[in-house]
Amino acid sequence: MAPCQAWPGQPRGPVPAGHVAHLGPLCLPASASLCPFLHHIDFWHQKNTDYNNSPFHISQCFVLKLSDLQSVNVGLFDQHFRLTGSTPLQVVTCLTRDSYLTHCFLQHLMVVLSSLERTPSPEPVDKDFYSEFGNKTTGKMENYELIHSSRVKFTYPSEEEIGDLTFIVAQKMAEPEKAPALSILLYVQAFQVGMPPPGCCRGPLRPKTLLLTSSEIFLLDEDCIHYPLPEFAKEPPQRDRYRLDDGRRVRDLDRVLMGYQTYPQALTLVFDDVQGHDLMGSVTLDHFGEVPGGPARAGQGREVQWQVFVPSAESREKLISLLARQWEALCGRELPVELTG
Repeated sequence: MAPCQAWPGQPRGPVPAGHVAHLGPLCLPASASLCPFLHHIDFWHQKNTDYNNSPFHISQCFVLKLSDLQSVNVGLFDQHFRLTGSTPLQVVTCLTRDSYLTHCFLQHLMVVLSSLERTPSPEPVDKDFYSEFGNKTTGKMENYELIHSSRVKFTYPSEEEIGDLTFIVAQKMAEPEKAPALSILLYVQAFQVGMPPPGCCRGPLRPKTLLLTSSEIFLLDEDCIHYPLPEFAKEPPQRDRYRLDDGRRVRDLDRVLMGYQTYPQALTLVFDDVQGHDLMGSVTLDHFGEVPGGPARAGQGREVQWQVFVPSAESREKLISLLARQWEALCGRELPVELTG
């Protein structure tokens, strides 16, 4: 997850103007409010003064009246969605990291929206069967947008968005001449597990977008709050939508470790740190003006390790399967996958 951010051109008040949240237990009653629980990463590492004796623990909660809801933006491959009202204070992005959960939430949301009373649209003078029972409950889909009968706009990813992401990745490939044939095999929003601080057994979780192509694998920082731009935005955000954090060739992967401690079935990708094939060295200097750092780069030398936590079991299995297939195609043997304690 990420810290709350303010929209460009908007004052920073006591309430954060833009939120990133995990979608926890969520009820959608036929009422006029929507309350997804916001579980920030730091919350899990904090304890109140009476933590051991307390029967319950309070997390943060974001409330958005359904009557104020104007649009819903669905992320690439249904990995997240954003709820947007009319002001920056009415924006929350829920990172489900699971296409099934996203689909279920949207289905329930549409049902609840259908039950709300909204100002009716002007009726035609001469009613007939089709105007009476036409697109009033399901809405109408045009150009990747669905206008619900409640007048809430649902926007789905377009081919242009996928093309933009493909173009960004293609510019950083180890072999740019293969860029025209580039295709994204897997897009998944996950976590990178950092080094645990002194006295802690668990490392912090950093939200990352993982991309797998036929020959490379990338970790990106993605801004899911400010993009796509809402209608009230007065100027573009200061940061780009995608920022490449690290990239490795699939053929440089040495083995995959699957563990059960600290985070269930977290994956550790162990790469040979091959000289001359660091995809991100020149990228960071050329485009971001800084020397790369962080856990993914700790211990430059013979090996580089990525510890990745993918909450969705389906996405995790797909990642392992696709990695193994591509690695075998490139290296001519099976990818070593080892179970650890």
